[in-house]
Amino acid sequence: MTEKESLLNSLLDILITQRQTALAAAEDAHNDATNEQSVAETQYDTIGLEAAYLAHGQSQRVADIDVMIRKLKALPLRNFSAEDEIDLGALVTLQGGLTCWFLPVCGGVKLNDSKIVVITPQSPLGQKLDGAEMDEKLDDGRLIISVR
Repeated sequence: MTEKESLLNSLLDILITQRQTALAAAEDAHNDATNEQSVAETQYDTIGLEAAYLAHGQSQRVADIDVMIRKLKALPLRNFSAEDEIDLGALVTLQGGLTCWFLPVCGGVKLNDSKIVVITPQSPLGQKLDGAEMDEKLDDGRLIISVR
C-alpha cells in the first residue's frame, strides 16, 4: 500500500466515523421531534420544532459527508515529480516542515499523527499552492521543498 493510499484510508475512516455520529444524531433528533411529548402545548413551546430543525441539519451533514467520500474515492492518487505543477492529490512539504495534502475536501483535517494537514484549493494556502512548482517561493516567503 502506498503512502497516499494509507492516508486516504485514514481520511475515509475519519469521515465514516463522522457520518455514523451525524446519522445517530439525526435519528435521535427525529425521534425527539416525533415523540408525543414534543407536541407543542403553547405557541411558545418549540421543543418539537427545534428537534426537527436539528434532525434536518444532521441529515444534511450526512449527505455532505457522503459527497466528500465520493469525491475522495474518485480522486486519482498519482505520484508527482519535481517538474509537475501542484494539483489535487499532491503531498507538498514547505520549508519549516509543514506537509500538506492538497485535496478537494476535508480542509484542516490532520493525518499521520498531525504530521500532515489537508488543505483545499479554497483555503488561502491552497490558493497559493495551486499550480505552483517545486522550489518556488510563495508570496508569504515559504519555499516549496518537496512535491510528491
